[in-house]
Amino acid sequence: MLYLKTDEEIELLRESNMLVSRTLALVASLIKPGVTTLSLDDAAETFIRDNRAMPAFKGYGGFPATLCTSVNDEVVHGIPSSYELKEGDVVSVDCGVILNGWYGDSAYTFAVGEIDENVRRLLTFTRESLEDGVKEACSGNRIGDISWAVQQKAESGGFSVVRELVGHGLGKRLHEPPEVPNYGRRGTGPKMEKGLVICIEPMINLGKKETMQMRDGWTIKTIDGKPSAHYEYAVAIDKGRADVLSTFEFIEEVLNKK
Repeated sequence: MLYLKTDEEIELLRESNMLVSRTLALVASLIKPGVTTLSLDDAAETFIRDNRAMPAFKGYGGFPATLCTSVNDEVVHGIPSSYELKEGDVVSVDCGVILNGWYGDSAYTFAVGEIDENVRRLLTFTRESLEDGVKEACSGNRIGDISWAVQQKAESGGFSVVRELVGHGLGKRLHEPPEVPNYGRRGTGPKMEKGLVICIEPMINLGKKETMQMRDGWTIKTIDGKPSAHYEYAVAIDKGRADVLSTFEFIEEVLNKK
């Protein structure tokens, strides 16, 4: 059962997702060599609570932190720690909030200083695969149209698509139907209608597509130890186009000043 939102509910979801976007911009301002992922988490939690919202991930299924901070070969669900970011690292930061009862959820992969050119290409193609997926997110299309577009872009760069983890619906719950895979065939999956809100979140690997879960029960790593990238938008399905409820503009304003 797909829960279609009213225009008023979509505006509330936009507020939640804009707060996530602003939180990720704060994180962007702090990322540099020597900074711990736990310090990023502390700053994000304070910012979210100062804006009358709650961290959505903290306590969700027992997750212990506000952010997921996944470094290098960590795909998603990395737990913030005393690890100090190093020049050449990449860190995928996933953030969620609850504001006025509605969830926001977005992710961005950051370069720490100068990074390897192949890894930079990975980030570029992952981001572009997200944008290509968003172009398919309009009423009358099917979820598989998004999945196909993401996969085509990622694989055209020589990268691989993680299979075990998918995007999802978003609303009064963090994870609602439908699942939104990052691989698939055009014309398959549920048909999208105006009012459906989904998170599109490509998780793309430099090497093999296979992953493994670490002993902490959360962190997912690439099986071959090569880097992974992750970008995520919340999107409201509309007629003829997607209404993107997240933005990377705040993040990129910060990064362009660095």
